[in-house]
Amino acid sequence: MKILFVYPQYPDTFWSFKHALKLVSKKAAFPPLGLLTVAAMLPADWEKRLVDLNVTPLIDADIRWADYVFVSAMVVQKESAKEVFERCRKLGAKVVAGGPLFTTGHDEFEGVDHFVLGEAEATLAPFLKDLAEGRAKHIYTSGERPDISQTPVPLWSLLKMKNYTSMSLQYSRGCPFDCEFCDIVVLNGHMPRTKTRAQVTAELDAIYEAGWRGSVFVVDDNFIGNKKKLKQETLPAIIEWMREKGQPFGFFTEASINLADDEELMDLMVEAGFSKVFVGIETPVAESLAECNKMQNKGRDLVASVKRIQNHCLEVMGGFIVGFDSDPLSIFKSQINFIQKSGIVTAMVGLLHAPRGTRLYQRLKGENRIVNSFTGDNMDCALNFLPKMDRETLINGYQQILHTIYSPKQFYERIKIFLKEYRPPKRSAPIHVHAYHIRGALRTIWTLGFQDKGRWYWWRLIFAGLLKYPRSLPMSVGLAIYGFHFRKVAEKYIKTHARAPEHAA
Repeated sequence: MKILFVYPQYPDTFWSFKHALKLVSKKAAFPPLGLLTVAAMLPADWEKRLVDLNVTPLIDADIRWADYVFVSAMVVQKESAKEVFERCRKLGAKVVAGGPLFTTGHDEFEGVDHFVLGEAEATLAPFLKDLAEGRAKHIYTSGERPDISQTPVPLWSLLKMKNYTSMSLQYSRGCPFDCEFCDIVVLNGHMPRTKTRAQVTAELDAIYEAGWRGSVFVVDDNFIGNKKKLKQETLPAIIEWMREKGQPFGFFTEASINLADDEELMDLMVEAGFSKVFVGIETPVAESLAECNKMQNKGRDLVASVKRIQNHCLEVMGGFIVGFDSDPLSIFKSQINFIQKSGIVTAMVGLLHAPRGTRLYQRLKGENRIVNSFTGDNMDCALNFLPKMDRETLINGYQQILHTIYSPKQFYERIKIFLKEYRPPKRSAPIHVHAYHIRGALRTIWTLGFQDKGRWYWWRLIFAGLLKYPRSLPMSVGLAIYGFHFRKVAEKYIKTHARAPEHAA
């Protein structure tokens, strides 16, 4: 059997890092971890190829070669996935689709022979069995939350690692919280399920043996869902592995704000090589936090919590939302002030959206407020529901946030605020310098130091970094590169302000 794995293209969004990638001579930020894991679940004697459309184009010869084309995607990749299906249909290729996009919205797609939905550990084996017996069904689904302690190591041999800025590893699935707008609990449940110590080190070994040295994204939606196991088993295992291998990786992940309450956990994460953590802040408005059931954020000084994490050698990347029913007209100024004061340099501010399957979607549907399908991009101004606030007021206020926080003055000022709080670890991982690093450094200096409209702020940051924060200079340069990308994306969204449909779907 010949299997072609296809990963659809990301549009130019906050998380695509398209403009930053050009500076560092890379083609994509992260590899398609789900497809690589599914590949490892298929029979070893099957022939397998991978085409990541974010890295290389899909040619007709690849499609004709395959007996089946396997596609996995997230919601934001919807349009690219549809194009892949259409090409497969024209060439007579059979298509198998799975992953988050199809698990919650498979009814929106045509030209797919088989949907293998939910978690592959529960639905892939029945599909493969039926396929072998010549009676494969159209849809395979399961409400099971499978034990992931048997999930195999991803098939990294399918990937050209040099095209990516980071590798990926999944340690756990599920989140103990129940935020109304979040579809993570729909996809993966509330009870965090984790891999074993042996699995984690085996995955690290595989990435290491494939030749990777650099950044590794632990993709868990809430890495600290099971704190006890992390502190007693997983992080000590990573610390030992990193020590034995000479600190080859640097890690970053996602976590809830209650990380700030656990000094032991933060210290262990830093010792293991973690340097960044994405935290869902959402909003400084207490009523809006209560509305969306973000109770882990409510009743605490969020700025102080952020600074506590920064003080423990971890950069905080933050997610923010506007558009809650409880948001006052002052929300736009409040979000700007919070972001600047907290020193969260990488601040992803999005409009509230209601993904299918979430409690928010069900509530708004019951109120006849759903007007469109979710695009997967919460920055594109294409609201999929009727907000309580006047729509134009909401869109204009949102765009004012983007215009302000990503303008060179405010962005570079935030880097300085962050550096005042950030405490770099006493021991840092060795820097592995490659030719693309040198090319990237020269391209960055030329673009940010001479061509960009924020070049004077760039040079002031560089000189201040050399004088005051020399150990944090590489991080400062990296943040400036991200800022260049964010500014380009924000400018695009502001220029292409789209009006949402006025009718209810």
